[in-house]
Amino acid sequence: MSTPAIHTEQSLIANEPYYEPVADEVAVFTAAYRNKLPVLLKGPTGCGKTRFVEYMAWRLERPMITVACHDDLTASDLIGRYLVRGGETVWVDGPLTSAVRNGSICYLDEVVEARKDTSVVIHPLCDDRRLLPIEKLGEVLAAPPEFCLVISYNPGYQSVLKDLKQSTRQRFVALEFNYPSVEVEQTIIEKESGIDATAARQLVKFGHMTRNLKGSGLDEGASTRLLVNAAKLIHEGIAPVVATDTAVAQALTDDEDMLKAVHELSRSIF
Repeated sequence: MSTPAIHTEQSLIANEPYYEPVADEVAVFTAAYRNKLPVLLKGPTGCGKTRFVEYMAWRLERPMITVACHDDLTASDLIGRYLVRGGETVWVDGPLTSAVRNGSICYLDEVVEARKDTSVVIHPLCDDRRLLPIEKLGEVLAAPPEFCLVISYNPGYQSVLKDLKQSTRQRFVALEFNYPSVEVEQTIIEKESGIDATAARQLVKFGHMTRNLKGSGLDEGASTRLLVNAAKLIHEGIAPVVATDTAVAQALTDDEDMLKAVHELSRSIF
C-alpha cells in the first residue's frame, strides 16, 4: 500500500490580508527576512499569528506554504518520500523541500506538536548554512535568499514532553504575540465582521472576562478569532447570547459548570 501524497500547495497571496499591527512586528519580520533569519512566533491560539504570516507573505510578495503540525508529523512528511504512482516509484517533495526549492515562506504552525525528529531537519536551515539535507536523494539543497522559515507555538500549552528546545529556540528571531489592546481588538472585530462599535465593544468586554477565567476552570479564554466568529453570527442576525454560546463557550470547554459560568458572563453583558 502506498503512502498518501503530501500536500505541498503554495501560491502568492493576491489580496492584502487584513492585519492590525500591535507593535514593531512588521519591521522586525522584514529585517529578519532581509538578513535571512528564521522567525519564531509565540503566543496563544487565535491571537493573529497565522494572519500575520499571511500578511507578511503578501507584503514581501513571496509564495507561502503552511504546515499544521501534529503528533504524527515526521521529518519525512516535511522532506518528502518515494511514492508508487502508475506502477513507478517517484520522489515527491514534502512541503519544506518544496518551499526551499521555490524560495517560499514555509510556516510550521504549532511546531512543538510534531515529532522530535523534525527539529533535526530544520536546524541546518536555521543557521548560516541554510541547507536542507535530503538523505534519501543523496542531495543537499541550499536555500535561496528568498526562502524564509517561520515556526509558531503556544507557550501556554508547554509541557516537559512538548517544549521547544534551547538548541532550536536560539536559532530564531522571536516575536511574542498576545491578545491586542481593547481598542485594537474592537477595531479588528468591527472590520472582520461588519458589526457596529457598541456590539464590538461588548464582545471585547466579554472576551476579557473569559480570559480572567484562565487557570480557574478554562485552559484558555476567548481568542480574538472566537470573538470575530461570534461577531459574524451577530451580524447575520443571531442573538448575541446565542452567538457567544455557540461560537465561544462551546469552543472553550465541555465542562457543564464552566459552560454555565461563561453563559452567565454573556448574559451579564448582552
